[in-house]
Amino acid sequence: MIAIVDYGAGNLSSVRNALQKLGLESRATGNSEEILTADRVILPGVGSFGFLMQSLRQKGLDAAIRQSINKGTPFLGICLGMQALFESSEESPGVAGLGVFKGKVVRFQKGKVPQIGWNEVVPNGNDIGGDRLFNKGFAYFVNSFYCAPEDASIVAATTDYCGDFACAVQKGNITAVQFHPEKSGDWGLAFLRRWAGC
Repeated sequence: MIAIVDYGAGNLSSVRNALQKLGLESRATGNSEEILTADRVILPGVGSFGFLMQSLRQKGLDAAIRQSINKGTPFLGICLGMQALFESSEESPGVAGLGVFKGKVVRFQKGKVPQIGWNEVVPNGNDIGGDRLFNKGFAYFVNSFYCAPEDASIVAATTDYCGDFACAVQKGNITAVQFHPEKSGDWGLAFLRRWAGC
């Protein structure tokens, strides 16, 4: 069972539909116990960094996510779900993120903001254990902000939008992507299939 964290917003239906196409069982849930007992966990994200973090904390889901990660459950953060793993964001000053990774989320200073549309994902060979989770290809993005990790070794893929930025990070059981695999056609479905190990 894959638990999709339901914090009151987000692209839950599109993520569930993508998993269903792959024959994977999933459940959108705001229940901490269901998250802690799931085989895999996905944190999707749509909206603002501040709203997401406030909602997670009000529902006690921030603690459930950290516990799930700490016990080794495979975790996937999507878009804002990736940004939430960092310490802070320029989008919501004074609001603390989950702090799983050191670093912050910053706003694009060049180009049209938000970045909306297809852009190339370029793996850098940092896939854990040589699993080749990330393949070069085009994915769908909708973002005004991007993650700036302090530890460059966690960056698994980059995208060029008026300069390269980290579009995917990976460490241990944690994978997070700025793009939307569930909206990225066959390439995105193939990525989700590899992440789910099927």
